[in-house]
Amino acid sequence: MLNLGEYQELLIKRQAPPGLYLIDEEDNEVLLPNKYVPEDFEIGAPLEVFVYLDHEERPVCTTLHPFITKGDFAYLRCAETTDFGAFLDWGLEKHLFVSFKEQPYPMKKGMWYLVYCYLDQETDRLAASAKVNHFIDNTQMTIEPFEKVDLIVSNRTDLGYNVIINKRHLGLVYHSSIHQDLHTGDQLVGWIERIRADHKVDVVLQRPGYRSIEPNADRVMAVLEQKEGFLPLHDKSSPEEIQEAVQMSKKSFKRAIGMLYKNRKIKIVPQEGIYLR
Repeated sequence: MLNLGEYQELLIKRQAPPGLYLIDEEDNEVLLPNKYVPEDFEIGAPLEVFVYLDHEERPVCTTLHPFITKGDFAYLRCAETTDFGAFLDWGLEKHLFVSFKEQPYPMKKGMWYLVYCYLDQETDRLAASAKVNHFIDNTQMTIEPFEKVDLIVSNRTDLGYNVIINKRHLGLVYHSSIHQDLHTGDQLVGWIERIRADHKVDVVLQRPGYRSIEPNADRVMAVLEQKEGFLPLHDKSSPEEIQEAVQMSKKSFKRAIGMLYKNRKIKIVPQEGIYLR
């Protein structure tokens, strides 16, 4: 069947004035307009396309890659607001609709919003919601402590930043463990530090404990090589100086250089800095 909002591999059935007609396993046809037809194609050959509804609510496909697909989150710009709702730019000609009930507060043209893309069961149309917490759930965990995970930054709080974990769960990165600029919509990797009894999840952006030493040591080595083998960092350096130089906490930095010193990769000169051997 034709699955709206997803990439599908369909077979090229025939060519017509409007473009190519592709079919699925059930022989359902969908048009690939001429503007998206590749230069080289063969009748009967497979082609990966994205299926959605055009301005007349007819299934159509494209070889373009939209900024979001069904079941995914993305940070999108509001292209237009109307009496019916808002429309987001998702990289296709027809904008993605957000009804008023799916807006925590009224969207404004030109502003950016973190949204979730879903198939509206009432209208059978793709739509988006800015109420992203409605589409994540912490009651049944699919993650474990110390596991590496994919993150999408959701919003800033007094404690830190809420993040969406593996597109399924909600977690929190505390301000005290953040050593880089974060913005809503940023996609990055992190590690599960703790899953609490109330199903709240603490996330860190560096591997917890001993697991972080090796990648941090690699980072220090890379910066040393960029700085011609010397960094003016030592025990008296402030956390801010270390953060600016190597983008990690002072505690993580001390662990990393301890490992490098033990492995005879660096020389430490007190009150001066560290040198590559």
